Amino acid sequence: MYSLNKISLALALTFASVFPAAATTIKIATIAPDGTAWMREMRTAADAVKKGTDGRVEIKYYPGGVMGDDATVIRKIKIGQLQGGAFTGGEATVITPDAQVYSLPFMYRGQDEIDKIRPKLDPLIKQQFENAGYELLGISGGGFAYLMSTRDIKTRDDLKAAKVWVPQGDKAAEITFKVAGVTPIPLPLSDVYTSLQTGLIDTAANTTSGAIAFQWHTKLKHMVDLPLTYVVGEIVVDKKVMDTLSAEDRKVLDDAFAAGFARLEKGNREDNASAREALKQQGISFTVPDDAERKRWEAVGSEAFKELIAQGGISPTMLKALNATLAEIRGDAK
Repeated sequence: MYSLNKISLALALTFASVFPAAATTIKIATIAPDGTAWMREMRTAADAVKKGTDGRVEIKYYPGGVMGDDATVIRKIKIGQLQGGAFTGGEATVITPDAQVYSLPFMYRGQDEIDKIRPKLDPLIKQQFENAGYELLGISGGGFAYLMSTRDIKTRDDLKAAKVWVPQGDKAAEITFKVAGVTPIPLPLSDVYTSLQTGLIDTAANTTSGAIAFQWHTKLKHMVDLPLTYVVGEIVVDKKVMDTLSAEDRKVLDDAFAAGFARLEKGNREDNASAREALKQQGISFTVPDDAERKRWEAVGSEAFKELIAQGGISPTMLKALNATLAEIRGDAK
């Protein structure tokens, strides 16, 4: 019997070396079109993962929204058809409301402030995803979104006649426009371009580079040059899948995506700057609100924030951290 056991062990080892364990394939859906900076960096990260794990872990992407909207992607993750997805902060509220903390309207005063806030808030967002059963591979700052339209919006009152898009499920955006006296039209991001074509909507918010990447700039004519919200992209993966990886392979994956997100963040800032100039060359007019009008817009943000908190749109833990961090940063600035 002892000899048979030795023979069985030897055969098992032989077969293991000849027929290695099947690779873990992590299928990730994203709305980002192929060929964009986002997809280039994510594919570079995937190549690094495959190489660094000797093929034990592979990342497969489904770009361009082919897997459906955010709610559909989450459903497919739950049944195992997908293992992960890329979402904006507003879209990721289907997983945790705190994902929209950077989407709060008129909350942040500029990129420098965001750079100081994120080291404090990003770990909290990551923990909230983990509590919901997901691992956050990274957060990419996409830049500030601006209101763009086919109509000339010079004042807050001009907005009331507009047909305004908000991301489906983005509670912060819905509340903001309702406070401004607008009934927004919620749609998946993938439907915006077609809806601009048909006239279902005539106004939408995006970063300057995002407007070009999704070809919205071919339909829009005007932009309110006042930062509305800060846009982030987040990749999350089912925690059950991540827990099957060895510590070594997990480190390779984490390092590859950390490097990819760092490159993407730097590229996004450069792209937004060049996209702003490109939009001007395309003939899009930029309206800069005066101080009085700016305060009217900011009043909308303050009221929307209060309403969002009243509805439980941000957890007490996140709200406390946000307020404390802002107070610290702005206190130092005085």
